[in-house]
Amino acid sequence: MSAEMRSAPLRGRQAQAARNDEAILTAAREVFLADPTAPISTVAERAGVGIGALYHRYAGKEDLLRTLCQQGQEIYVAEIEQALSCDREPWEAFVNYLRRIVAANTHGLTVRLAGTFTATAEQTTIAERMRALSIELFERVRATGALRPGLTYLDIDFLLELLASIRLGNAERSAELRQRHLTVIIDGLRSDHRTPLPGQPPTWEEQTERWVRH
Repeated sequence: MSAEMRSAPLRGRQAQAARNDEAILTAAREVFLADPTAPISTVAERAGVGIGALYHRYAGKEDLLRTLCQQGQEIYVAEIEQALSCDREPWEAFVNYLRRIVAANTHGLTVRLAGTFTATAEQTTIAERMRALSIELFERVRATGALRPGLTYLDIDFLLELLASIRLGNAERSAELRQRHLTVIIDGLRSDHRTPLPGQPPTWEEQTERWVRH
């Protein structure tokens, strides 16, 4: 197949199917991030498509939830790889990464939906890569002495999850507030804050357990 054929715009039924899929995913993101227990019919209604068109693309609600979560995982991996390859000093690269992650709401698409579907082997592999890259970036920043003592990457991960739970007004207002509160968190991550952290940090075992469907 030539490059021209591969890049040719979709037409007719293919174009309509692509538009439907985009509308379904957008609607699913809005519906399930607000309420993961919402019925799949709500997604079809929000997307403006028939329930048959939705089931033609997705086997059911669990398949749709799984797709949304994997999108979040892939965005997360892309952003952290960008941070690791950045030629800026580690703290600046780390802060920029945090801002992009919060703007993309990856934690809304991943941990918000955790336990609502059965993860595939591919998603488990991506999750392990997320973990390895997260540790690599965190250790790079910690080696500079910029992070406060006792802090772990999972501490930061749970703070990002907390930001993802902020929902006030419309999507734009929620995004604005998340960035505002992230600024407060970033200041608290710095090593010049000497107040000892109480309690034990979260563990990877605790984090992994949340992905088991109950």
